[in-house]
Amino acid sequence: MAGENETHAETATEDAHGATELHEGTEAHGGEAAHGVFPPFDSSTFASQLLWLAITFAALYWLMSKIALPRIGEILEVRRDRIESDLAEAERMRQKTDQALADYEKALADAKSKAQGIAEETRAKVKAAQDKKRSAAEADLSKKVSAAEARIQETKADALKNVSDIAAETAQALVGQLVGKVTIKSARDAVSKTMKEQA
Repeated sequence: MAGENETHAETATEDAHGATELHEGTEAHGGEAAHGVFPPFDSSTFASQLLWLAITFAALYWLMSKIALPRIGEILEVRRDRIESDLAEAERMRQKTDQALADYEKALADAKSKAQGIAEETRAKVKAAQDKKRSAAEADLSKKVSAAEARIQETKADALKNVSDIAAETAQALVGQLVGKVTIKSARDAVSKTMKEQA
C-alpha cells in the first residue's frame, strides 16, 4: 500500500514537472513568434521554400500530365464520340420520320385515288343497272301499250261489228213496223251504206 502511494506521488511529481516545462516552452515559442517575422516571409527560409515549391510543382505537373490530363482527354473524347453518335442517331431518326411521313402521304393519296375510282365504278354500275332496268321497264311498258292498243282495236272492231248488227236489227224492227216485213240482209245493206256515206 505504501509502495502504491509512493508510485502515485512520483507520477504526480513528474506530471507537474512536465506541465511546467511545456508551459515554459510555449511561452518561449510564443515569445519568439511574437517578436519574429511570418515564416513564409522569413528570408532565411527562402531557399528551402523555393526548393519545396519546385519539387511540389514538378510532382503536380507530373501527376497532371500522366494521370489527370489523359483521363480528362479520354472523358472529353468519349463525350465527343457520344455527342456525334447521338447527332447521327437523331439525323437517322429524322430521315426515318421524313420517309414515314412521305410514305403516309403517298398511301393517303393512293387511298383517296382508289376511293374515287371505286366510287366512280360503283356510280357507273348503278347507272348501268338503272339504265338496264329503265330500258326493260320501257320495253315492258311498250309491249303492254301495244297489247292494250291491239285489244282496244279488237274491242272497237267487235263493237263496230255489233253496232252494225244492232243497227241492222233495229232498222229491220222499225221499218217492219212502219212498212211491213223487211229481211235482215236488206237492213244490213242499208245500214252499211249509211255508215259508208257518213264516213
